[in-house]
Amino acid sequence: MIVIDTSAVVAFMNRGDESHDAVRDLIEGSEEDLVTSPLAVAEMDHLVARMGGAPAATALRADLAAGAYQVEWWGDALAESLAIAAEHDSLGIGLTDASLVALAGRMGTTRVATLDEGHFRRVAPLSGEPAFELLPADR
Repeated sequence: MIVIDTSAVVAFMNRGDESHDAVRDLIEGSEEDLVTSPLAVAEMDHLVARMGGAPAATALRADLAAGAYQVEWWGDALAESLAIAAEHDSLGIGLTDASLVALAGRMGTTRVATLDEGHFRRVAPLSGEPAFELLPADR
């Protein structure tokens, strides 16, 4: 299972992005489930629509409807995300990234598809592992 961040999805959908090919290879070549949070989905929808207009937003929504990304949320998800964001306040980690840290902990994975290395390299996984494996960078 791979937790997928907004930055990876935006690069995947934008052929002009310098990381598009690497992210495309990761997403299309993976047999693992790609999982994200509803907060990341909202961020994806906003950024994809802003950057690519209605056709890009429609394509993202079709991918979501087809189950390309598994969306997970649970009863304590918001409280856990808020606690992670507060704990790492000095890093400027936002609620969306905090929700993905919580999600990775919930799913028992340290694998995160992201181009946002700044935050995810400085936050430790909840599993006790020393670091997240950031994809595609750590491949």
